[in-house]
Amino acid sequence: MSPDNESARPDRRARGTLRRSRGRWLVAGVVVAALVAVSVVVAVTRSDSDDAAGDTPTHHGTLVYGVAGTQVSLDPAVAATAVTSVINRNIFDSLIVQTGPDTFAPWLATKWTVSPDGTTYTFTLRDGVSFHDGTPFDATAVKASLDHVVDPKTKSAYAASLITPYRETRVTAPNVAEVVLAQPFTPLLQALSTPSLGIQSPKALAEPSTSYRPVGTGPFAFEQWEQGRRETLVRNAAYSSPPDGATHTGPAYLDKLVFEFVPEDATRFGALTSGQLQGIAGVPPVSAGQLADRAGFTLHSTETPGLNYNVYLNGTRGPLQDVAVRRALSAAIDVPKLVDNVYFGRYPVADNPLTRVTAAYDASARGELATYQPELAKQLLDQAGWNRLDGDGYRVKDGRRLSLVWPYWPEGTREQREVVAEGIQAQARSVGIEIQRPKVDTGTYIDKYLIGGEYDLVDVSFARPTPDVLRFAFFSTNTYAKAGGNVALVNSPQIDTWVTDAASTTDPARAARNYASVQHDVLKQAYIIPVYTPVSLTGFANTVRGITFDAQTYPRFYDAWLAS
Repeated sequence: MSPDNESARPDRRARGTLRRSRGRWLVAGVVVAALVAVSVVVAVTRSDSDDAAGDTPTHHGTLVYGVAGTQVSLDPAVAATAVTSVINRNIFDSLIVQTGPDTFAPWLATKWTVSPDGTTYTFTLRDGVSFHDGTPFDATAVKASLDHVVDPKTKSAYAASLITPYRETRVTAPNVAEVVLAQPFTPLLQALSTPSLGIQSPKALAEPSTSYRPVGTGPFAFEQWEQGRRETLVRNAAYSSPPDGATHTGPAYLDKLVFEFVPEDATRFGALTSGQLQGIAGVPPVSAGQLADRAGFTLHSTETPGLNYNVYLNGTRGPLQDVAVRRALSAAIDVPKLVDNVYFGRYPVADNPLTRVTAAYDASARGELATYQPELAKQLLDQAGWNRLDGDGYRVKDGRRLSLVWPYWPEGTREQREVVAEGIQAQARSVGIEIQRPKVDTGTYIDKYLIGGEYDLVDVSFARPTPDVLRFAFFSTNTYAKAGGNVALVNSPQIDTWVTDAASTTDPARAARNYASVQHDVLKQAYIIPVYTPVSLTGFANTVRGITFDAQTYPRFYDAWLAS
């Protein structure tokens, strides 16, 4: 499961057809996103192609941007693929904008206060803003949007998980909304800054789900969706609500913004360099250096905040119930060599569930990781009773082969992760562990594996610029069936306590200690094998000016314009 820098968690109702526009989807791979290794890429970051000497932005033109994934739902409350977020960031404004790891600024909300007990956030809203359908933006719209996210009928996956303590929104005045929580929840502001919780038109939300169209207050309005091919947005001529940090006010410069869905890396890259596309997400690592050195183009490379691309070990069934076997598998894999061979040094080797650009990343946790030591892997397996080999060279115990199931879902695989998996499979075999890679369609992947739990390994990455992503990935009840990302099916009361306390405390040092404890325990128990840090590699022709990036490194096109 992964996004192209973006991959998707599939809608359990899609059953392989992907025809329903409001299915239950969730990011599970690299969503395009991030902070740079030492400094934060925020909404005011400019493209290297900008000409500070004085080109004047003009209002004209269509920018065509190629993405590696596809759009499977138009509703930001339902679909959490990176493709959805990249597109919807231009349609929907948020209440606030994230400007750094733990800093936020006004957007649709001009200011906010938090009650002493941390359970009520009061937002004062902008006046004079309208949705694309003419509906006025007010506190009622905030209430409708958040209520829609948590409504069971919406079947929201990721968006609902962002605000699990949400109780209600009170409209105390036309421009004042009180968001009430069941308990203190410090990640709320970051959650409200994401495209997944962008504010929607209450009029549009009142329409039947079969008639859904995305209607926000953003700089671009939805025009057309050709499923599997492209989505087209048009400039909102009445736009008046840019976030703090935008470089201009008023409408966007571009007439249109077209997102082309081009899953093949080579095809997408070739379309950029031949001029068919003016920008692309997911520049292939093998081609990144070529693009950086090529006249007329700009490469943007930023590490992704959130969860690394990790292999998750299901400790609830079969041999992986034994931590010794989990650690043996980890010790059997030469991760640095694999990553270097596949990604040519463009993606950092991971040593933690969190990426190193994520707040609360604890470098000392790597000491718990079972790194490449094949002889140690063999010793651990011997000690665990897997000390005999069958005729094919695989270990056996009580007449049973040490065999693990890692389903291969081609539609959800990006960034040559299937090549990484082949390397892991070969290295596991060298110590006597069999890894089966059944190739499955979407329906089988959902029903038999994600819902049915008939897997031992799953590979996932997840972009979100907050350490609260650890709660999403390891809280015991946050399984796929319950709209979460705990695909290792970890059931640890201690981890539950740490992530809950970290999310509710107002003491940053206490939260950091809790998050550090989770990182140490996850590696010690070998719930994951960290592989690499996803990197957002985006490329643009130098005729594209003014591109900015948000805290997740999603490109934002409000300030973008086309030079002659």
